[in-house]
Amino acid sequence: MDRAQQRSAWAWVPSISFSQAVPYVAVMMLSTVMYKNLGVSNTDLAFYTAWLYLPWVIKPLWSPVVELFGTKRRWIVLLQLLTGAALASVALTLHLPDFFRMSLALLWLMAFSSATHDIASDGYYMLGLPTQHQQAAFVGVRSAFYKLAMIAGQGGLVYLAGKLATSSGDPAWAWSVVFCAMAALMLALSAYHQLILPRPDSDRSHAGGGALWKDFLRTFHSFFQKPGIKATLGFLLLYRLGEAQLLKMAAPFLLDPRAQGGLGLSTETFGVVYGTVGVCALVLGGLSGGVVISRFGLKRSLLPMVFIMHVPDLVFVYLATALPTNTVLISACLAVEQFGYGFGFSAFLLYMVLVADGEHKTAHYAICTGFMALGMMLPGMISGWIQQHLGYQHFFIWACISTLPAFAMTALVRIDSEFGKK
Repeated sequence: MDRAQQRSAWAWVPSISFSQAVPYVAVMMLSTVMYKNLGVSNTDLAFYTAWLYLPWVIKPLWSPVVELFGTKRRWIVLLQLLTGAALASVALTLHLPDFFRMSLALLWLMAFSSATHDIASDGYYMLGLPTQHQQAAFVGVRSAFYKLAMIAGQGGLVYLAGKLATSSGDPAWAWSVVFCAMAALMLALSAYHQLILPRPDSDRSHAGGGALWKDFLRTFHSFFQKPGIKATLGFLLLYRLGEAQLLKMAAPFLLDPRAQGGLGLSTETFGVVYGTVGVCALVLGGLSGGVVISRFGLKRSLLPMVFIMHVPDLVFVYLATALPTNTVLISACLAVEQFGYGFGFSAFLLYMVLVADGEHKTAHYAICTGFMALGMMLPGMISGWIQQHLGYQHFFIWACISTLPAFAMTALVRIDSEFGKK
């Protein structure tokens, strides 16, 4: 890549990566904390916010639409504009009597917009950075700015919401301000990308391309013809069975008062210990997992990484039993759990790369991520109901038991002994 191309890529690769994370953070992370602050029950909170995973589950089904109509550049700009409008609309609903249903409908719109934006953005990266060398040079940049948006959202914006709610006594107003800030950011990014994004010659619509739909159907068929596909699907669906339930109830547990079995953290403290310390530990865990796999290969690393991912879930059993008040101790426990999660999840991501390898690797990887999202959505939907029947302590014990299918599926999948080694 020459210097002019590199400068050009630096102008848009970080900002698109950041913009991909903002709506995902809003839909999948901030909504849980917001609804908890606004008095929604754990059962309703878990069930309805878990449904928001659905667009990421089924996004491969409408990926040809992005190819058929318009350019990926245009999709990116318009979807960021739509996301900004949806974020602003959520802010306007929070003081209404029927805020829960209305805000959920808008978050659904944002989730579909975000999933479609991911399709367009991932395709645009391959067109704007056409060689494997260029794509490899910026893979770390993409990951870093995506994680930066997670820290800014789950940490900084949650902290801001907590501070505003404390000073005003009105959590609905505080979250309205936060969603307005995100709306302004997405609208600014849309305007920026309209001006700055390159226009690759290869970025064009394929309207009227009947062959595209035939290829699409053939791609799906070839995925389900892969050797060992039943074990693969079981692995994709069950690897995060326990973690899916735990993640959905982590925020309610940390925020609920001690009289209800929670830790009673303030919203701003939650933003620091879980949204900042926790996400940083998650990133470090992911980086460490990648190093281990490159040294030993995925086959040798997978079972130990499953242990390191799931055994730290026991810290939530400890927290729910001991109910410590020391913020440093709580932060350390959450850092251990999130480090293990990031460490083991890197193996899961690389396994999806292995499954997708072949003629249709991009489409097959998208199908894998759809099953991954389904494996998060279904357990998450019932996690609030289970927690309200068991209480936090027994719920976290149940979540740890729910990790056992991941160990069973790990023993069944086939992995080449050299895959993943540097």
